[in-house]
Amino acid sequence: MANRSYLYSADSMPNEAELPQRIRCISEHNWDIPLAHKLLVGRATTIVPSMIWNPPIGIAADYAGGAALLRDLLHAVGQGLEGDAEFAACMARTTAHLEKQQAKYFILETGEIVSMTDDDPAASVRHLASEDIPDAVAKAEAAITGQNDDWLASVRAYWQTHFASFYSDALYFSFPN
Repeated sequence: MANRSYLYSADSMPNEAELPQRIRCISEHNWDIPLAHKLLVGRATTIVPSMIWNPPIGIAADYAGGAALLRDLLHAVGQGLEGDAEFAACMARTTAHLEKQQAKYFILETGEIVSMTDDDPAASVRHLASEDIPDAVAKAEAAITGQNDDWLASVRAYWQTHFASFYSDALYFSFPN
């Protein structure tokens, strides 16, 4: 079984007392937290209690802002992949699923990924939220405005790694409505 990052949406953030009322499945990605997940939780990023594990290793963020950032980057990436039907299909699936599962917040569950090393999972999530995610957002914003062409070319060359996650209404960890 692969370790995965899990991405959900909800109209409230999880807290110590309860889970959000309606949790919608967005995506899961094997063995990593992909660029798409980092960008989707890149606006108003905050660490929250996990909905799956005990430590505070969840990350919540503004849904609308993260979805807009990813859509803008997908558009910029697509400008160099006009003839790539596989990329166009991935972009269409991703954006349609994000529209269908829209809520107030994204919630990224990192537990399986941050537990793959001997590092403290909570410290790893703090680093992810304070360093890795803001760095990915800054690079994406620069690329979208035409100021980071080398990074954009790299993302374009490996777009499957960054964007071809499993988007579905049901993930390995799903929550009853």
